[in-house]
Amino acid sequence: MVKISADSTCDLGEYGRERNIAIMPLSVILGDKSYRDGVEIMPQDIFEYVEKTGVLPKTSAPAIADYEEFFARELEGGGALLHFNISAKSSSSYDHAAEAAKSFQGKVTVIDSKALSSGQGLLVMKASDLAAEGKGAEEIAAVIQTLIPKTNTSFVPDRLDYLYKGGRCSRMAMYGANLLKIHPLIEMHDGQLFADKRYRGNMKKCISNYIDDLAEQYPAYDETRCFITHSNADREIVDYAIEKTKSLFSFREICETVAGSVITGHCGRNTLGLLFIAR
Repeated sequence: MVKISADSTCDLGEYGRERNIAIMPLSVILGDKSYRDGVEIMPQDIFEYVEKTGVLPKTSAPAIADYEEFFARELEGGGALLHFNISAKSSSSYDHAAEAAKSFQGKVTVIDSKALSSGQGLLVMKASDLAAEGKGAEEIAAVIQTLIPKTNTSFVPDRLDYLYKGGRCSRMAMYGANLLKIHPLIEMHDGQLFADKRYRGNMKKCISNYIDDLAEQYPAYDETRCFITHSNADREIVDYAIEKTKSLFSFREICETVAGSVITGHCGRNTLGLLFIAR
C-alpha cells in the first residue's frame, strides 16, 4: 500500500480530503505569532493583517523533527509513503523532509515538486491516481519525475501590492501597473517564479487573453484534470475562467480551489491561475 502526503502549499482543499491525502502544514507568522496554514489561519486573516499593518506575513517550514513525527504517524499502518513538497527553491520544506525521511529505511520518498500551489497539487493527484491503480512507490515516483517539467504552474495577479511588499517588484512598477491596469503573467520554470508577458485591461479581459495563450502554447495536454486556483477572486472572474477553459480545452475534470494562506501571502487577493500537465 502506498500512501500520499504533501505540504499545505498544494492547495488541494476538498480534493485532497476526499482521497485521504495527509497534509503537513507550513507556518504563517503574523507579528510574533505563528499559525499552521489551513488549520489555524485562513486567507481572510492574511488580508486583514496586511490591510491593518501594511506588512506581509512571513512563512516557515516545519522542522525536521516535525516531519519525523508526521511520517511516523502516516506509516503506522505499514506500507510506503510518497511525500510532496513545494519547490526547494522556494522553501526549506523539501530539505527538512528529505532529512527526516532518512530515519525510515527507505519507506518514505520525498519529492521536490519544483512547483507550488495546485501545480504541486496536480502531481499529488496523479500520484494518488497511480496508487489507486496498485502501482508501487518507486514506479509512481518515476512517473512523477517525468511529469514535473511538464506541469504548467502560472497565474495572473490582479494588483502588484503584495509582490511589491514581498520585494518582487519596485514601487514604480507597482504604481505603474496598478494605474495602467497591467497584470503580469507569473510562471514557474525549474522551481523558480519569473514574470513573463504582461496583460493590460480589466481582470476579465486579462484572464481571457491568458487562457487563450495557454491554449495556443499547449495544444497537447493531460486531459484528466486541470485546476483553476485563485486567492478569493471575484466570483464573476472565476466563473468566466471556468467557462473559458471549457470552451478551449477538453479536461474531464475542472477543479476549483482557493489558495491557502502561504500562497495568498505572496500574491494577494484576486490572483487566478489555470494549471495543468502538458504532454
